[in-house]
Amino acid sequence: MTSHNHLHPMVRAALDQALKESEPIPEGTLKVKGYDFNEGINYEKMFQGLPTMGFQASHFGQAIDIVNQMIDSKMAAVPENNNNIPRPANGRRQTNCTIMLGYTSNMVSSGNREVIRFLAQHNMIDCIVTSAGGIEEDFIKCFSSFYMGDFKLKGSELIKKSHNRTGNLLVPNSNYCRLHEWMDPILDTMLQEQKQGTEWTPSKLIWRLGKEVNNPESIYYWAYRNKIPVFCPAITDGAIGDVLYFHRHKHPGYSLKLDLVADVQEVNDIALFSFNTGVIILGGGVIKHHILNANIFRCGTDFCVYVNTGNEFDGSDAGASPDEAVSWGKISTSCKPVKIVADATLIFPVLVGQTFAKRQAEFSALGKGHS
Repeated sequence: MTSHNHLHPMVRAALDQALKESEPIPEGTLKVKGYDFNEGINYEKMFQGLPTMGFQASHFGQAIDIVNQMIDSKMAAVPENNNNIPRPANGRRQTNCTIMLGYTSNMVSSGNREVIRFLAQHNMIDCIVTSAGGIEEDFIKCFSSFYMGDFKLKGSELIKKSHNRTGNLLVPNSNYCRLHEWMDPILDTMLQEQKQGTEWTPSKLIWRLGKEVNNPESIYYWAYRNKIPVFCPAITDGAIGDVLYFHRHKHPGYSLKLDLVADVQEVNDIALFSFNTGVIILGGGVIKHHILNANIFRCGTDFCVYVNTGNEFDGSDAGASPDEAVSWGKISTSCKPVKIVADATLIFPVLVGQTFAKRQAEFSALGKGHS
C-alpha cells in the first residue's frame, strides 16, 4: 500500500476519510439490478425484478409480494376452534383473511374504476371504504361518460360550458343532472320503506343503488350481488349529498335518515372479528383513516399496502407513514407494510395484474367451496 506520509497532515486525513473501508454488507442483502432488455421484452421477468430496481420500484415489488401474501392467507383454512368468532352479520362468507380496499373518489373518476369493478365482480375483496365521489361517479358512468381533457384547460372557459374538470378529465355537469333524475325516485321509495320500519345506513343506501342500477359495469352492482359491504363515512360530501339535500327540502316534515353509527359498528366489527386482515389503500384522507382505525380494535392489520403521494411533514394522516400507524395500533408490529409514493393510476392496474388477476381461478374455487 502506498505511503501517504509525505502528504500534508490535513490532506492525509482527508484522503484516509475519503478512502475509508466499509464494514461488510450483511450476507443475503439483495444487489441493485435492473432489467436487461437484451433478454427481450419479458414483462413478467421485469416485474419480478422490481425489488432490486431501487426507489419506488422496489416498494412496488414489495407490494406485489405483500398482496400475494394476503391472498395466500385468504386461501388458507380458517382456524378450527373459532366458535368465539361471530359470523359476519352482512351474510358474507368467512375466510382466513378479510381484504379491505379503500380508495378516494378520483380512482373512480379514472380508469381504475374498471380495475376495482373486476375485484368486486370476482369477489376478491371483502370490504370497501370510499368517499362520496367514489360512489356517485360509478353510477354516473353507468348512464353518462367522462372525457379526456387536459390539466391546463382554463376553468374560466370551462364553467361557461358547464364542463367540470377533474385533473385532466372532463365531467359534463349534465352527468349530475342524470344522477339526480335517477336517484330522486329511488329515495322516494326508500322514504316510504322507512315509514314502514326500514332503518337506512349509508352502506344500505349504496347496496340499494347497486341493486337499482342493475348494470354489470358498476362496482356497486357487484358489491350488492356479492354482499361486499361498502362504507362511505362522508356520504354527504358530494353530489349524493346534493341529491339528499334537495330531497330533504321536498320532504321537510319527514325525511330520509341514514344511521352513520350503525355503519361504524359494522366496519369495526368486520375488522375485530376477522382471523386476519389485509389492507390496500389508494389515497388518503377519511378513507385511509376509516380502515386503519377499524383495525385498531384487533391490534392492527396483518398485511398493508399504501399507494399515495402524501408527505408526512405536516402531520396529516393522509401522508402519514405506515410506521406512524404502527404507533397507533392500526398496523400490527409483526406486519411488514409498504408505502408506494406514486400515482395509483400507474400502479394499481399492474398491482392487480400481478396478484388478484393471476389468481382468479383460486378465487373461483374458493367461492365454490363456500357456496
